[in-house]
Amino acid sequence: SLHVTGVQTCALPIWASPVSPRIVLGHVGGPAAHYVRRGLFLSCGKILGLTGGARRLVVVAGAVLGSSRVISLGKKMVRGGIVAVGLIRYERVTLVSKMDSTLSYITDQLKALTSIASPTGYTRAATDYLMETLRDMGFGPERSNKGNVLVELGGEGEPLVLASHVDTLGAMVRSIKDNGRLRPTTLGGHQWSTADGENCTVYTRDGNVYTGVVLNTEPSAHVADEPVKTIEKNMEILLDENVDSKDDVLELGVQTGDIIAMDPRTTVTESGYIKSRFLDDKLSASILLGLARAVADGEVTLSRKVSLLFTVYEEVGHGGAFVPADTREMISVDMGCVGDDLGCTERMVSICAKDSGGPYNYDLVTTLSNIARELELDYAIDVYPHYGSDVEATLSAGYDIRHGLIGPGVYASHNYERSH
Repeated sequence: SLHVTGVQTCALPIWASPVSPRIVLGHVGGPAAHYVRRGLFLSCGKILGLTGGARRLVVVAGAVLGSSRVISLGKKMVRGGIVAVGLIRYERVTLVSKMDSTLSYITDQLKALTSIASPTGYTRAATDYLMETLRDMGFGPERSNKGNVLVELGGEGEPLVLASHVDTLGAMVRSIKDNGRLRPTTLGGHQWSTADGENCTVYTRDGNVYTGVVLNTEPSAHVADEPVKTIEKNMEILLDENVDSKDDVLELGVQTGDIIAMDPRTTVTESGYIKSRFLDDKLSASILLGLARAVADGEVTLSRKVSLLFTVYEEVGHGGAFVPADTREMISVDMGCVGDDLGCTERMVSICAKDSGGPYNYDLVTTLSNIARELELDYAIDVYPHYGSDVEATLSAGYDIRHGLIGPGVYASHNYERSH
């Protein structure tokens, strides 16, 4: 039922579907349209229009002169005219685009990482997962005494480190109350107002795991005379166990210093929105794993030495305090802020010019923004008033490097977060 017009014979396979939502990639202001406008197609490249009422998708096939880029997929048709085409980089045309495969991989990695509890100080399971995943790709990751994971992806010259963190906000058992409830103390910049009513899990030093719920000391609307402020001293953990006293809790093996992890509640909508706790910074960690896979599969060729650093103490300020001695530039790949008077949205990449630690390297910020503008990517340069990153810990440790901070736009940071 699908009719294609304007076909020109060429060596590239052509495939079109008017219904698949998985391969919608570009927009009229994107880089693919830029290549079309500049006429950089080989002679076999041809934009294919769809007739017979198909409006959702249009296929574009053709190599770009002087590169391994292939114009692959368009977005939709409006009354016979193309409004968008997508650009991806790979060596052969396949039915499902490489970009779509990478995005699916990143999403899968995000779900895997958020399912692993890793509050600051309790990150071994998360780094075990990173080590195994990177080894499966053929790399040789190393874990430091501190717990950070470092992996060299390849390339030569001008060493660059891209850093994300897999430690998250969380809590620790401060004490056990006489009524069998747990008094928590925060790990990282946790906002208790966002956790009131959240399910949680308690991990003991004996390896026992118990579920529970975070509540304020008087959460019942039909009982409380006045609302209780959701601050740390008014919060407690109710274990899902039959406990009514401190001794009951001690018999379970729960003690001071045990870890409390909030449920991430990760979900990805059909429209592409990602909702979860701990997108800061497991979303960026997943993106870096996607980059590693692309390098391993030969989809990305590195023009300089690139290493990935996954840190485990970012939320308390010293995650990036040690990096390879030859590092010339380091970019923290962390969440981009979305909020009042900031330009970034959840559908953009954020380039930070300044945060609470001061300005980022001016020349590097300029380079990053020039790249984004040249490739016609959606981005914003913003100032984060209450923020600190791993690379600032690196500078504080005395390293002579150029430093930057980028990340996917994340709304409601340190809350139940949302990105795209």
